[in-house]
Amino acid sequence: MADETEKGLESALRRRLLMGLAGLPALAVMPRMAFAATPPTSAVNTTGLAVTDTEVTVGILHSATGTMAISETGSIQSEKLAIEQINAAGGVLGRKIKVIQEDGASDWPTFAEKAKKLLVNDHCAAVMGCWTSASRKAALPVFEQYNGLLYYPTFYEGLEQSKNVIYTGQEATQQILASLDWVHKEKGAKSFFMVGSDYIWPRTSNKIARKHVENVLKGTVSGEEYFPLGHTQFNSVINKIKLKKPDVIWVDVVGGSNVAFYKQLKAAGIDLNKQVLLTISVTEDEIDGIGGENIAGAYSCMKYFQSLKNPNNEAFVPAFKKMWGEKTVIGDVTQAAYLGPFLWKMAVEKAGSFDVDKVVAASPGIELKTAPEGYVKIHENHHLWSKTRVARAKPDGQFELVYESPELIEPNPFPKGYQ
Repeated sequence: MADETEKGLESALRRRLLMGLAGLPALAVMPRMAFAATPPTSAVNTTGLAVTDTEVTVGILHSATGTMAISETGSIQSEKLAIEQINAAGGVLGRKIKVIQEDGASDWPTFAEKAKKLLVNDHCAAVMGCWTSASRKAALPVFEQYNGLLYYPTFYEGLEQSKNVIYTGQEATQQILASLDWVHKEKGAKSFFMVGSDYIWPRTSNKIARKHVENVLKGTVSGEEYFPLGHTQFNSVINKIKLKKPDVIWVDVVGGSNVAFYKQLKAAGIDLNKQVLLTISVTEDEIDGIGGENIAGAYSCMKYFQSLKNPNNEAFVPAFKKMWGEKTVIGDVTQAAYLGPFLWKMAVEKAGSFDVDKVVAASPGIELKTAPEGYVKIHENHHLWSKTRVARAKPDGQFELVYESPELIEPNPFPKGYQ
């Protein structure tokens, strides 16, 4: 009987307490409830990062100005969309993400300078940034020296692996080698003329491509030319292409130079519905500047195209356009940049900490089933398992998918025989 009486009194007190709480304004109750569900800052931040009881600071570092802005603006937009969505869902370990954005200004030393600011002055828990390999190579020593964490979104040449970088784009075996195999098989391609911008990524990519063409496909490279970033006069190399008549024009020109290159190709009478052109550098973002009518018929190898049909992408595209405008387009790197904040959030929550070493240790094996490209997983080498896709540019600026690898391709940044 005594036990029953005590239980009755306990129930009555609980009811009275709940009735009292119900009479209070909602805002007076929620902070205490939120605080109870949020791990203390001292437990999740032992290395002096910019983490408070309510906020965690991350950096965004891309070119908002200069010749690379045509390509990098989409990355900025998608990273901000991802962060807004994460914040709307409650943040990371109960903390909202605060963003500090810096402009690399299409200048590689500036990327290193701004990376140091974000890590040393702003104590960012992670940075979403860089686009070109030159900017990444310039910033990498800074991330390694100060133990920062970079989420790098661009397809690149591979031949790199760092504890301090998660590579959310594709490396050479997933894009360069896969696309060459496709064009060789589907188009019977044997001769290639290579045109690229003059910096690390195109030169290294073409070195890898040439080895594959000559040693594996038993084909030939009839020309290989490079031009400075921002270059706009391509008539000389176009004349050489017309004389050589290659099976494939292989292009890794980047940034604003693409606008001039494709317009001049068309003006010179090269019909991309007849002459095979395969690019590993043009996405919907670049076509927005080039004009669909100037590149229609060209093939591009990426892991993502805006026109992909799957439930994840059909939710992502409208959300992106709602935030940034109906006329905006979404390219491969834009999508890969969108993955960065989510992969970081998942690693932080798996680690139960914002500390970089713990987040890095927690990253391998993380699966993102909601990726617009379909599904990705972080490999132990910090690259993503992903599919290879080839699509053909249409006059409306979108791509029509013509090939998709049946399975996810395991990333291999150091392929044997290509180093």
